Amino acid sequence: MKILKELKPIARNLQTKDDPSHDFSHIERVLYMAIKIGKSVGADLDVVVAAALFHDTVVYKKDSPQSRNETEESAWVTGDILEKSKYFPKDKIEAVKTCIRECSFSKGLAASSLESEVLQDADLLESVGAISIIRTFSSGGHMNRAFYDEKHPLDGKYEKDSRSGVGLFYRRLLVADKRLHSKFAKKIAVHRKAFLKKFLSQLQTELRETGILPKQK
Repeated sequence: MKILKELKPIARNLQTKDDPSHDFSHIERVLYMAIKIGKSVGADLDVVVAAALFHDTVVYKKDSPQSRNETEESAWVTGDILEKSKYFPKDKIEAVKTCIRECSFSKGLAASSLESEVLQDADLLESVGAISIIRTFSSGGHMNRAFYDEKHPLDGKYEKDSRSGVGLFYRRLLVADKRLHSKFAKKIAVHRKAFLKKFLSQLQTELRETGILPKQK
């Protein structure tokens, strides 16, 4: 695929080196998952590939007010790159930029195209499963966040409102599957979500063993 061969080195060079949860490994996972999902639903792979490669080109710390502008700024940068591309069809650039603008969990924007649905699904799957756990605590460490709510450890009712790593499980990781569009992505999310619950169960067991949580009667 000429487009992928041309654009991938550009994306790798531009991607942040300071945030492991949004580094080029993240981009590659989203890219190849997006291609799989895109093929399963008959999406335009030119648009899907370009959008996946550059959807997180501009990255700020998640607790920075500037993070709200990431998708818009990434879309601007992507437009400039694609305008200079030798192989990318110019009439598809706006479609790519729209996909990127709509790819934000916190904004919760509805996908306006099949390609946007594909990118959302591929990116959302990064919020479910083992990878999502790694990314959650990586970002949390970057922002000096606690692993769990010290007053209410693993209590979803309270953790959901906390700024802890476990709190993100209840705000995002355990509910991300509800936003998925394709059958392909939903099927993958089932076993990934089960793993998240198993992880929380094991963490609960270990906190009971330490005395942080009371033993079950």
